[in-house]
Amino acid sequence: MAPVLDRIRVGSAPDSWGVWFPDDPQQVPWQRFLDEVAEAGYSWIELGPYGYLPTDPARLTDEVDRRNLKVSAGTVFTGLHRGPSVWESTWEHVSQVAALTQAMGAEHLVVIPSFWRDDKTAEILEAPELTSEQWGHLARGMERLGREVKETYGLDIVVHPHADTHIDTEPHVERFLDSTDSGLVNLCLDTGHYAYCGGDSVKLIETYGERIGYLHLKQVDPDILAEVVANEVPFGPAVQRGVMCEPPGGVPALEPVLVAAQKLGVDLFAIVEQDMYPCEPDKPLPIAVRTRKFLRSCGA
Repeated sequence: MAPVLDRIRVGSAPDSWGVWFPDDPQQVPWQRFLDEVAEAGYSWIELGPYGYLPTDPARLTDEVDRRNLKVSAGTVFTGLHRGPSVWESTWEHVSQVAALTQAMGAEHLVVIPSFWRDDKTAEILEAPELTSEQWGHLARGMERLGREVKETYGLDIVVHPHADTHIDTEPHVERFLDSTDSGLVNLCLDTGHYAYCGGDSVKLIETYGERIGYLHLKQVDPDILAEVVANEVPFGPAVQRGVMCEPPGGVPALEPVLVAAQKLGVDLFAIVEQDMYPCEPDKPLPIAVRTRKFLRSCGA
């Protein structure tokens, strides 16, 4: 018998439809994404890359309402480890996304650190390890972002550890959490990215439970991951090889993650993301339907 996971609110995101960019000829049109995510049985969605979905709140509200959808979060990329000089440009971008997120009635802003290598070309952009000074900039910058986003837009930021960024492995994630204020900054735990970088999601939830503010559900194919790690394949090409796979075919097992999250005793979004950029337009919907059915079998 499946456990009762009544604190978990399941949704999906443009990412599961192969959408990584605001506009790209290889991606499905936004209308089709909205139609199909509703058809697959989800009621919650994320905004995805800013500009993919309509950015006019009235129009977007009409589009999601007609499909009985609601928005759980917006997403931004930031490079705050670079110090105070990037604050103004960061805030300009964050403000756009946060305003739309707030207007859609959502309460979370997912914050992804900038990539140290390009996700399309694999070009090395920065050193993969931060200096102590850069760690300080990152921690203080995220706290400032958390404070100002909350004060201005009423949103909670949740920082998303991500492959090919500076917050990726278990030591990096723990260092980040230990150096930031839980009243200002919490975590969006992405189960696939954390496994990709060698981390244990259940252990993280059990150790830092009060810092888990949001979940992304995905899995990695362990065989492809082993090959990716051995050959130092960048994240973008790894996705094209199918490293992020359809559950329940990969790791980590999602039911123990959801059970651990349920035990925290707080309401949590668990948004399905299966990185598939680029993908054939007819591929996402059947996967989304099967994934929703699988999550129901887990009790979510």
